[in-house]
Amino acid sequence: MLLHKILILTAATALVSSAPTQQPPVSAQQPPVKVSVLNVCAPSADEQKELSTALAKVPGKPVFSADYEVSRGHSTLDASTPIPGMQPLPAGAVSAADYVRVRREFPGATLFSNVQYSFSVDATNMVETLVLRMREPKDLMQVSIEDSASSVASAAAMLSASTPVSRVRLERFGKSSVALARCSGAEGNPATDQSAYEPIFRAASSIMERYRDALGARKMVPQELAHLRAGSSAKAAGGSKKNNK
Repeated sequence: MLLHKILILTAATALVSSAPTQQPPVSAQQPPVKVSVLNVCAPSADEQKELSTALAKVPGKPVFSADYEVSRGHSTLDASTPIPGMQPLPAGAVSAADYVRVRREFPGATLFSNVQYSFSVDATNMVETLVLRMREPKDLMQVSIEDSASSVASAAAMLSASTPVSRVRLERFGKSSVALARCSGAEGNPATDQSAYEPIFRAASSIMERYRDALGARKMVPQELAHLRAGSSAKAAGGSKKNNK
């Protein structure tokens, strides 16, 4: 992955007039455009501090209220429905994934209002995501932690191992996001030296590990995925019987 520095691009419309005293209409003037590109491979010292500070705010021993939500489902994406920020699928290709989500609420006295954990699996990858949302988002709005593994292994195998976190992201109120991701070298370029960011990755991995246990993900996710597959098998069997009539 290529390193990107944060770029601030400001576009201004040139003013053209036929006479010195003539001004262009107000509606013709374009507002300034500001574009920010995240440097996820090598965040600045200030961004590293902000990531570490945000992770330190996450409750180490979470206590949840009685409210909770668990959902599971199957989602598909085809080439005719592009998603902003994603590479388009080849023509005629279809991507599908099974997912399990659990949401728990924090008591009113905590900094965070709720936590949502999700696990998704498709033909090639399994992705685990933990999102914690602030109760009063003055600057920081939410903390997102993600890891992934090859779907060659089972979900139970992934969840029983200490899978290292691959991405940490902070969503901020009125500001661009701050993110750190593991980056491998692009073709023909050496790998990025990210040894300085290991304390952040370790802190995030420790949080993911604790919340897997607190939310019961190790047991719940394989069970919910099994229900999804059982339902898909039953529907396929029912369709085959109808086609044979």
